[in-house]
Amino acid sequence: MLTFAIPCLLGLESLVGNEIKKLGLSDVAVENGRILCRGTEADIARLNINLRCGARVIVVLGSFRATDFEALFQGTKAIAWENWIPRDGEFPVTGYSINSTLHSVPACQSIVKKAIVERLGQKYGLAQLPETGRRCQIRFSIMKDEVMIGLDSSGEGLYKRGYRAVGVAAPLRETLAAAMVQLSHYNGRDPLCDPFCGSGTIAIEAALIAKNRAPGLNRSFASQHWDMLDKRIWLDAADEAMDKEFNGRYEIWGGDIDPQAVEIARHNAELAEVNDIVKFEVDDATRFHWGGMYGRIVTNPPYGERLLEQKEAEELYRAFGKAMDKLPDTWRIYVLSSHTEFERCFGRIADKKRKLYNGMLKCDLFMYGKKL
Repeated sequence: MLTFAIPCLLGLESLVGNEIKKLGLSDVAVENGRILCRGTEADIARLNINLRCGARVIVVLGSFRATDFEALFQGTKAIAWENWIPRDGEFPVTGYSINSTLHSVPACQSIVKKAIVERLGQKYGLAQLPETGRRCQIRFSIMKDEVMIGLDSSGEGLYKRGYRAVGVAAPLRETLAAAMVQLSHYNGRDPLCDPFCGSGTIAIEAALIAKNRAPGLNRSFASQHWDMLDKRIWLDAADEAMDKEFNGRYEIWGGDIDPQAVEIARHNAELAEVNDIVKFEVDDATRFHWGGMYGRIVTNPPYGERLLEQKEAEELYRAFGKAMDKLPDTWRIYVLSSHTEFERCFGRIADKKRKLYNGMLKCDLFMYGKKL
């Protein structure tokens, strides 16, 4: 059995943990900023293809305590790297340290690299390793002097689904957009609208969730090129995911006042293969209206990070709040914002709030509606 570490944005841990449990992996442990679990080699493919909210999938090869560089060196060198890194493999090292004696990340990177070079040099009988072959990205974490180290099986972050060829300013990561949709308890039955759609990420992620389409089907992963893995696990994982897809009729809509953004959103929906169930239109969020008696708004309006922009954002929130007041009470509204005065400007105190992070930016998901 293998151990996996799946890092994620703060606030999304429980969502990722639930995703992993649904995939049937064992020993799922939710920690701050990451989830640990155990599975087989086949689960490397299943996790990468299916996870909506996780950042990447790390195969953990070693865990040990280190309060000095010698312990870090020996603990790293004791790992059987030759089972994972080929003779010509390239193996860059990256990581972080939190509340630990070894707090200098560059120094820790250097020690880890040196230990692996020494181990592989001895195993392959080489005085100098070429590092001209496939990349094997090594990632380590040191938290309260506990080291966890392994290989990144994903390559590019899992938020890169492969459908956003182009974007707009301040795009929302796909993993966070999927989390917002999941937190709205959207199941494909109600209309879902994003009046500030930008490049269409929230609406597209909602469509993938409605269809139960695995988000990683249209991209590749670093571990697909690992020699020690049977290539069939990727075909099997893709077949398994596609067998679980739904086909139905859904009402998913995105609007934006910027015509160029709407064109980008339409193009991204085509790349994601959901353009048949998502509709994008040029529209003003402050004049939003919908004929249905029920549905949900899931949206990410501009925050206004600079002083003048903050004033503009506040005016926008006021106008948007008035538009939302016209909707029936049966509608649910979910708005992500970092603005500390959002509720005052919007005109209503949220029925519920959830702290999330958009990159490094601390935000709240403001939730409005009955039965929250």
